Amino acid sequence: MKTLIAISLQVVLLALLPPLLLGIINKTKAWFAGRRGPPLLQVYYDLLRLMKKNVVISSTTTWVFLAAPLVSVISVLLAGLMVPLGPMAAPIHFTGDLIMFAYLLALGRFFTTLAALDTGSSFEGMGAAREVTFACFSEPALFLVLLVLVKLSGTPSLSAMLLSASHVRIGSTASAALVLAAVSLFVVLLAETSRIPVDDPNTHLELTMIHEVMVLDNSGPLLGAQIYASSMKLLILAAFLLHVVLPLNPALVGRDWGIMLAGLVAVAVIIGAVESLMARLQLRFVPTLLVAACLFSGFGFLLIL
Repeated sequence: MKTLIAISLQVVLLALLPPLLLGIINKTKAWFAGRRGPPLLQVYYDLLRLMKKNVVISSTTTWVFLAAPLVSVISVLLAGLMVPLGPMAAPIHFTGDLIMFAYLLALGRFFTTLAALDTGSSFEGMGAAREVTFACFSEPALFLVLLVLVKLSGTPSLSAMLLSASHVRIGSTASAALVLAAVSLFVVLLAETSRIPVDDPNTHLELTMIHEVMVLDNSGPLLGAQIYASSMKLLILAAFLLHVVLPLNPALVGRDWGIMLAGLVAVAVIIGAVESLMARLQLRFVPTLLVAACLFSGFGFLLIL
């Protein structure tokens, strides 16, 4: 019964919590700027409004353009069901699921870039080219983080390795490796969710857009699905990061669900602070940042060899 309740709670949080994290980020940025900012639930209102609008579709597009937002939501949702949001195992877990997790995230990106190319716009094609180029750097960093966790836990199951990472003794070599992996994972989180300093989700300047330019032709429910998928990816990677840095105990389920929720809020606040205190990097420096993330997780792996 306890497991069933934990799984149900994970599904509910995965479905309802993602837009709230975007609201917390926006509130944090407004606080740093000395403004009142939008309500915490504003993203929910925006998504509901988008779902009620009509869709405008270019005559040059095919079924790929319509399928991309749906594929993005489904792929990210399945990936989220592989990451435990609390101290219990994720609803979907099996040996080697870490590979499926990484490529479910890649599948959503693939269809988004394919839909951008499907519009026939050179502008959106530019954004798609940038997206896949930077993915060539962020994906190795993610796999190196997974390699560190596999080495520490001795298992290729994502749930098992994340839960075992919470029991690493502070001050040991393994804890130092986890710190390096956490830094690398935070950079990957910023890159995968199109946040500053890698990208700016609020920009509409031609020379700096990456993700936003790929969804310019989306409207109504299609745009809402893309925003929702992006917020869900933020939640998943934030939960992944928290399992690396926070000690959780399956015997203390109630307490640890609270710790996880507080941690997710803290990650959103940190992202908002980073976006308020840093400027967006020039495109030519983004690969350098992602290579640094690869090096952090690579050094972490060398520490535990």
